[in-house]
Amino acid sequence: MTEVHKRKTMKILGVVAICAAVAAGGIGVATAPSWAEPAFQSESSAPVRNEPGLASPVVKAVELGVTPTDRAAGVNPAVAPSVKAVNGTVKDVVLATADGGEPVKGTLSPDGSTWTALDPLEFNAAYEYAFTIVDQAGRETKKNQTFTTVATANEADAAVYPQNGSTVGSGQPIEIVFSEPVLNKEAMEKAVTVTSSSGQAVAWRWYSDQRVRIRPEAFWASGSQVTVDLKLFGVDFGNKMVGNMDAKVSFKVGPQRVAIVDDVTKTMKVYFDGQLVKTAPVTLGDAEWLSPTGYAVIMEQERHSKFNAGSIGLKPGDKGYYPPLTVEYANRLTSSGVYVHQALESAWSSVGKVNVSHGCVGLLPADAAWFFNNMKTGDVVQTLNTGAPPVEPLEGYGDWNIPWAQYAKR
Repeated sequence: MTEVHKRKTMKILGVVAICAAVAAGGIGVATAPSWAEPAFQSESSAPVRNEPGLASPVVKAVELGVTPTDRAAGVNPAVAPSVKAVNGTVKDVVLATADGGEPVKGTLSPDGSTWTALDPLEFNAAYEYAFTIVDQAGRETKKNQTFTTVATANEADAAVYPQNGSTVGSGQPIEIVFSEPVLNKEAMEKAVTVTSSSGQAVAWRWYSDQRVRIRPEAFWASGSQVTVDLKLFGVDFGNKMVGNMDAKVSFKVGPQRVAIVDDVTKTMKVYFDGQLVKTAPVTLGDAEWLSPTGYAVIMEQERHSKFNAGSIGLKPGDKGYYPPLTVEYANRLTSSGVYVHQALESAWSSVGKVNVSHGCVGLLPADAAWFFNNMKTGDVVQTLNTGAPPVEPLEGYGDWNIPWAQYAKR
């Protein structure tokens, strides 16, 4: 073999050895002699590489985080959907119901890495996500995902009394009735905010998993404005029930009107903002039908109200039974039928002297008309010295008969 031929053969073998080293993942190109042409292109000049190779990757892989996850079911509509790309950006995000609804509005972070929905979702809806992810080399990847939200059967809401825009008496507790049982009561108390222009602190009293009352330590301040702000949308009630509403209820408080009825003196004294404005004789419940003591709140007023002895468990032939009748100037104090009203004509001679009613507070016609026209729902009637126990809280609004230190105890 000639010397020239031998040198050519050695060059070919050297190139083959370098190629073998590259194929094996070696670093032969970096140390190849100058005559090894053409040289293998450096990774630093090839920014589209993002897989391990001869050197550390220049383009990092995009890490993607999507909320809710793909094919998630029972998603809380209050959870703000989002698409987040680490080592990349997000664009062309479209989130809409599968039935072709309007796309959900969203916002993109300044660096383009995160898209977040601004609008709340619908209940009982299937959603489709479509978005594009762009890596640091500018390459685009389109993605599609789906999820469904909480079903209609798992929606929960609430009703509030007093009603928005109403004016009530200073003794009116706030009552919230939830459509579904509330298992996490502490979370619910944080979701509902009660404020008053008088700055009065309030306490919650849960009478069941669905019914709660809220009141201040003393009667609402005269002329104050009270607002109940319910942020229930997305709140977990428990048992997979989720709040579907936000609402704000605001009501005004009238003057502090309190009527104090004393069985010892057989009189009623009415105070407006602490000033005595009326004194009237009364007749109360007889020995078998004692009028309840303590605080009660006027629940409703009827100029003419139909009374039926059957509503208090009496039937014809029973002692104390009376046929159906209509009473004048009726102001309900309890759901079981205790009222302040005009006494029947047959009882007028007993007013101020003897108790002859079935537990109601009876007034003479002129006094009954005055009471009806000047007292309002939410005003307070306090009855003293009858020997009967106080009005039960749920027999009307007997919440004021529970000491403040005990009121908030569950």
